Amino acid sequence: MLHPTRRQALEQGPGLAGYRPPAGGFDELLDDEGRVRPVWRHFVEGFAGLSEAELKQRTARGEQYLHDAGVFFRRQGAEGAGGRTWPFSPVPLILHEREWRDLAGGLVQRAELLEAVAADLYGENRLVAEGLLPAGPVAANPAWLRPLVGVRPASGRWLHFLAFDVARRPDGRWRVLRDRTDSPAGAGTALETRLATQRVFQELFQDSHVHRLAGFFRAFRNALAGFDRVGGGRVGMLTAGPGGPNYFEHAYLARYLGFMLFEGEDIAVENGVATVRTVAGPRPLGVVWRRLRAGRADPLELDEASGAGVPGLVSAIREGALSAVNALGAGVLEEPALAPFLAKIAEARGGPSPGAPEGWWAAEAEDAPPSTAPVRAEGALRAEPAVLRLFLALTPEGWRAMPGGYARLGGGDGAPARDRGSVADIWVVSDAPVPVDTMAVRPSDAYVRPLPGTLPSRAADNLFWLGRYVERAEAAIRLLRALHLRMAETGARDNPLLASLRDYLRDMPLDPGETVPQGLLSTLDSALVCASRVHDRFSIDGWTALRNLTEAAEEMARTARPGDDTARIMTALLHRLAGLSGLVHENMYRFTGWRFLILGRELERASGMASALAHFADPAAPEGALDLAMEIGDCAMTYQRRYSLGTQRNMVVDLMVFDTMNPRSVLYLLDRMRNLIALLPGAETHGVMSPLARAALRAHAAIAVETPETVDRAALAALEERLDELSDLVSGAYLT
Repeated sequence: MLHPTRRQALEQGPGLAGYRPPAGGFDELLDDEGRVRPVWRHFVEGFAGLSEAELKQRTARGEQYLHDAGVFFRRQGAEGAGGRTWPFSPVPLILHEREWRDLAGGLVQRAELLEAVAADLYGENRLVAEGLLPAGPVAANPAWLRPLVGVRPASGRWLHFLAFDVARRPDGRWRVLRDRTDSPAGAGTALETRLATQRVFQELFQDSHVHRLAGFFRAFRNALAGFDRVGGGRVGMLTAGPGGPNYFEHAYLARYLGFMLFEGEDIAVENGVATVRTVAGPRPLGVVWRRLRAGRADPLELDEASGAGVPGLVSAIREGALSAVNALGAGVLEEPALAPFLAKIAEARGGPSPGAPEGWWAAEAEDAPPSTAPVRAEGALRAEPAVLRLFLALTPEGWRAMPGGYARLGGGDGAPARDRGSVADIWVVSDAPVPVDTMAVRPSDAYVRPLPGTLPSRAADNLFWLGRYVERAEAAIRLLRALHLRMAETGARDNPLLASLRDYLRDMPLDPGETVPQGLLSTLDSALVCASRVHDRFSIDGWTALRNLTEAAEEMARTARPGDDTARIMTALLHRLAGLSGLVHENMYRFTGWRFLILGRELERASGMASALAHFADPAAPEGALDLAMEIGDCAMTYQRRYSLGTQRNMVVDLMVFDTMNPRSVLYLLDRMRNLIALLPGAETHGVMSPLARAALRAHAAIAVETPETVDRAALAALEERLDELSDLVSGAYLT
């Protein structure tokens, strides 16, 4: 039952009407007398001044940011390239920096204790021998990795990045629910949730003196670089890939921190040395921030069923040539059965320092519900149980706490990938203005242009096929538009040209009986999957445009009607594709990855042009086929402007094959491919062309010496074979 004074305060407070924390618990917003806690007052005053319409508009702004940024979560093994929308709660959980410092200090002490336990379990094992830890929960835990016993990490530490799920007791004291020591997730989530919340309460954020997160990430980024023992080695993040539940977070963090994002197949280990498979050959790897469970990291010595790990990774760690963050085997510290023994271990080590929160080393698990915090739902605030996910990073100066994190509200245990509850930002606020911190280089630092990043072969492969799938989708859309425009003109009547076009569509394969064929949707989905696997290298705008295109095609497939309706739908999809192409052409940095993307597009376009001409420019093709060929090749307007005569085969072939002023002509595309290939690593060594460069030159020369009269079906078929050879050579030289 709510205290009468608390109820009266709630009814009188603007913006808080209906907010009913449960009796007997600790509420973050209101004290026991119903008064707004001092740390919340500034926010509540600003919140109460916003109308319902403005709150909806602001919340939509934050949700749109998360949607555009591609912030999702998904269950392990889920199919496809997307995920469930992030359950964003715009109202932050607010803590004062004084309380935060005490809480962070306790977490640092806990981190040091966990480090000592890990060092003992994989070293002298005195804790078990002296009875301070039971042997059973350790030996039976699959996270305790026997191959790592006696192996000292190259960095000298087992723990480098930690997360803790914490909650309050009913009396307001903090308690740790779970230690996250293996590959803690959620740091990127905290950052993205912060950016979304800022878009909702921009003015309130500025006025509340909220501590920034960038300094925490910058310190950790610099610390990781310092762990490199190879010298000139690279720092990378190892992810399970798009099938993992936190892949979008991994891609975002890699982009934010400037790290390379690897999957297991990107890394090779030979003679205890880890290297990255890149398009320029193997490159040394000095530090890997592991974002997958340790047991899956090496199928040779750990889990042989793992398809996401790196064969031989343990041997590289054993040789001291690779620093793993966190060290393999640290996940054993997450075992709940070990938590009750931490108090005794802390006491044996001299006990917690006076700065530790009271009762921090609880020896027994508690069933008390966590504190509550406000969540805005259905136009009102309601109290939901709150569990905080907080983070520590090891730096040369010691452990550093992220001044924030995120709160899981109504979700139970703080884990982000749940079906219920929502996620809110945590504001650590000060009474005075705080420094504005960013990841940018300080003005006092000397400017050095950074070297271009190394492109892993897997990333190049996905960019190459992304270009091919997008171009393949465009060709299919143009063909389908041409079909339905002619169906609209002829009604239900069939004719030889329509029959020929339907035959060609079936060979692609696209079902002409479907308004938006499944084959087109599958091609778009394949493009989206490729883009998702290079999420750290493909712009957010490009990703959003591609995803919106795919979603639009799926939606239109449910309602499209044959004829003019589908023709208009295909035109709309072409316009969306043009927007995507414009983003790639105008905005994408001309790094090696861009070259593979464009090379894939040009190769697919040239192959499609050759195939279409072989079918529709054949002398035996039905009447109107030449006009159809120019329409699907986007050359009709140019032909009409250049030639006053009617449609003639030699003129059509000249325009679509030989005219280098036409960006869709075969010769123009072959010339572009030669130029792109010449810029790839190893295209020429000591004046000697690579097999790929020679094949591109042969393909170009074979067409350049032809004439419109000699370009028949056989010549076009030979061109398609040469283009297939080029694709195979690209794969063999760079993508495998």
